Amino acid sequence: MTGELSLTGQVLPIGGLREKTVAAKRNKIREIIIPKANEKDLEEIPEHVKKGILFYPVERMEEVLAIALPE
Repeated sequence: MTGELSLTGQVLPIGGLREKTVAAKRNKIREIIIPKANEKDLEEIPEHVKKGILFYPVERMEEVLAIALPE
């Protein structure tokens, strides 16, 4: 996991999404939660790297918890 939250629960943008996605792919991770502000960075990632990975763009911590810890 990587990233930052504001004190009010806002998910802040990250750097190096491409490199982090490549590392996740190498480790057979199939789902990645990303800041919504980084959604545009997905275009920089080659299709063969994105294949088989589901990205969840989120804006708030509550969304992260709902995805990471489903009821």
